[in-house]
Amino acid sequence: MGTTKRRSPLTDWTVLVPVVALVALVFSWGRDLPGFAVVLVALCLAGAVLAAVHHAEVVAHRVGEPFGSLILAVAVTVIEVALIVTLMADGGDKTASLARDTVFAAVMITCNGIVGVSLLVGALRNRVAVFNPEGSGAALATVATLATLSLVLPTFTTSKPGPEFSTAQLTFAAIASLALYGLFIAVQTVRHRDYFLPVDTGRDTGRDAGRQDDRQDDHAEPPTARAALLSLGLLLVALVAVVGDAKAVSPTIETAVAKAGLPQAVVGVIIALLVLLPETLAAVRAARRDRVQTSLNLAYGSAIASIGLTIPAIALASIWLSGPLLLGLGAVHMVLLALTVVVSTLTLAPGRATLLQGGVHIVLLAAYLFLAVSP
Repeated sequence: MGTTKRRSPLTDWTVLVPVVALVALVFSWGRDLPGFAVVLVALCLAGAVLAAVHHAEVVAHRVGEPFGSLILAVAVTVIEVALIVTLMADGGDKTASLARDTVFAAVMITCNGIVGVSLLVGALRNRVAVFNPEGSGAALATVATLATLSLVLPTFTTSKPGPEFSTAQLTFAAIASLALYGLFIAVQTVRHRDYFLPVDTGRDTGRDAGRQDDRQDDHAEPPTARAALLSLGLLLVALVAVVGDAKAVSPTIETAVAKAGLPQAVVGVIIALLVLLPETLAAVRAARRDRVQTSLNLAYGSAIASIGLTIPAIALASIWLSGPLLLGLGAVHMVLLALTVVVSTLTLAPGRATLLQGGVHIVLLAAYLFLAVSP
């Protein structure tokens, strides 16, 4: 059996595409784009997503799990938070619910979309997707607690009218979010790191050539420190381009949504879907390699980071932001959140999932998307 030649961790297109996408962002930011320019920016956005996934995998191969999925989740979320704060600073009262809508969309997309697709891919490859219930269950508990404290309680508190927190309540929610996020990171990376490592299923028998090819990178020598640092830098460039280009095409999306007579909240859902594309693709590729635990790390890690970093950032920004800050969910979304938590608990408890569990989560995401279009 011949020796497999290891590919260079960086190829020409993965270096050029993020830079081109960033240049497109610079020239398109704050401008009304004609149709052909929107198409070009959208192509740059798609290329930046693929490049981000590649560089995330290079970094993950260097640092190992769960640090690899953590880096991608945190990088995407930090840039997303910066985008939210920027839009709220410029939008006034009309962006009062932007943080809530974006965070909830991220929770539903990650906990149902990414989890569901990953379980489907893992079960299609191996009949049963296997993962660690200890780590995934702890992550789900953190998501449920953060979502309830930050998105459900504001609907029922009485210190201020409407689904808003008072200053003291917002401060508490921000501190609690940061504390839980920090505790989760400590448990995931130090105290109980083994709970978040991919499960060795012993199914690498070599009978499936496609599966064997998928695993070649797992056994390849890790990239050098220099290559990993370069990939980390290009990952950040690609993610900035993804979020920025998504913002650049958002006026076109808003116009299309308005002409179609759809609710304005649909725009936030579309932007969230675009921003979370790198994590979705990375999760699917991990599931194809029989690393469903890595996929779940990406999904729940993104949800935790989205709440744990957005709420403190918005609380800090509210010092100078004018207008109300609506955080409380409506009744329909609270029902969807509760159903997601219950179903996720039943999915994760056995540590094994079939096509059925993946399909249930996909249906939950479809219900959320449908109700966003037809509330």
